[in-house]
This record gives sequence, structure tokens and C-alpha cells, in this order.
Amino acid sequence: MTLKGKTALITGGSSGIGLASAQAFIAHGARVAITGRDADRLARAGALLGPNALTIQSDVRSMADIENMRETVAREFGHLDIFFANAGAGFSNAIATTDEAKYNALMDVNFKGVYFSVQAALTLMQPGASIILNSSWLNEVGTLGTSLLSASKAAVRSLARTLSAELLPRKIRVNAISPGAIDTPMRKGSGASSPEKLKASRERLEAAIPLGRLGTAEEIAEAVLFLASDSSRYMLGAELVVDGGFAQI
Repeated sequence: MTLKGKTALITGGSSGIGLASAQAFIAHGARVAITGRDADRLARAGALLGPNALTIQSDVRSMADIENMRETVAREFGHLDIFFANAGAGFSNAIATTDEAKYNALMDVNFKGVYFSVQAALTLMQPGASIILNSSWLNEVGTLGTSLLSASKAAVRSLARTLSAELLPRKIRVNAISPGAIDTPMRKGSGASSPEKLKASRERLEAAIPLGRLGTAEEIAEAVLFLASDSSRYMLGAELVVDGGFAQI
């Protein structure tokens, strides 16, 4: 699954799945640009990734930031072979207590941010390029308190299909990766949950997952690498579910 000589852009690449994917891409020969909102975290990620990484402070909720991201990648790389729309937000909320602010906080990242960052990346992409959208196993099942989060991820899954049709004449492939419960910094949340509640939540999840454990960011990165590489050249509009069997069994 070589990426030798290829260029890649990963949004939300300063931690978790995005950072692990950047490491995998670089290990297989790519030059990689990552974005993130937090300057300190982004700098630490850049130091970890080394000279083949470009860091861009950017928020996918901001159209100005998206344009700056596009301009920076165009200036430094010239073109893109791979775009991983990874940046996302996640929280559970009952419909009765979901207000407009909470709606915007999630949808502006999970769908608007994905949509317009893809739009920007497309101006730099050539025939044979690959786009990977980060969806979720939640688009497959009905889960208590996740109507908004699940809907945002189902929209991303749909986008992989519709953009595949739209971009077919340009020979650009679009696929979705759908992680299950993954052990990343995002899972720990903003600190609102106590360690006891986090531990109990993790134990409930692990008991429900057929493989009996949470996944790792590196396991998702390996699947993303496959979708980014020519090894998946006969796949488009597809969804690769990596969830320990959670949504399937």
C-alpha cells in the first residue's frame, strides 16, 4: 500500500485517528498536511511527524480557515492525491434537550465542515485521487440519545455515494471509513464526565463489542491507508466499517 511520491491532507490531524493516519501515510512514503484548531497540540503533532509533515492551524467551521488551508496546501504541495476528511465532533443529547446552539456545534463540524473542506480540496485533486470521509458505525443503528450525531454521520455516509457519482468523470474515488468505539482523546470528552462515569461507560461498551475491547487509532489508520492507496482502486462510494463487529453482530 505504498504512497510514495503522493501528497495528502488530513483535517483534525493533531490527535487520535487523524494523527495515526498521518503517521501511517508518512511511513508509506507520502508528504502530509494536517490541520487542527489548537496551536500547541498541532505543534506537538508536527514535531512527532517530522519533516514530511506540514501543519496548518484551521477550523473546519470557518470558511476563511478552509480557504487558507487550501491556499497553503496549494503553495506547499501544488496538488493533492489524498484527502481524509477526519475532523469531527461527538456528543450525545436527547432531542428534548437539543437546542440550536448544540445543533450547530455538532453539524457545523460533522457535515458543513466536511462538505466545504472537500469542496476546497477538490480544486487541487487530479485523476486517480482518493477522498476518505470519516463516518461512524452510528449511521447503521438506532442508539439512544444520538439522533443528532447519528444523523450527521449518516449524511457523511450518503455524501460518499453522491460525490462518487459526481466525481466519476474526474476519476476521483470517494469512500467512507466508519470506526466503532475507538480509544482516542475524544472519547474522554471535555472533562465533564467523572473518571468513574468514563470507566463505567467503557466497560459497558467493551461488554457489547463482539471482540471485547475498544479499537485503537492505529487500527483505523490501517483501514484509512488502504482506502487512500491504489490497493482499493476498485472501490468507490463504499463504506469500510471497522468496529469490532459492533454494528454487524
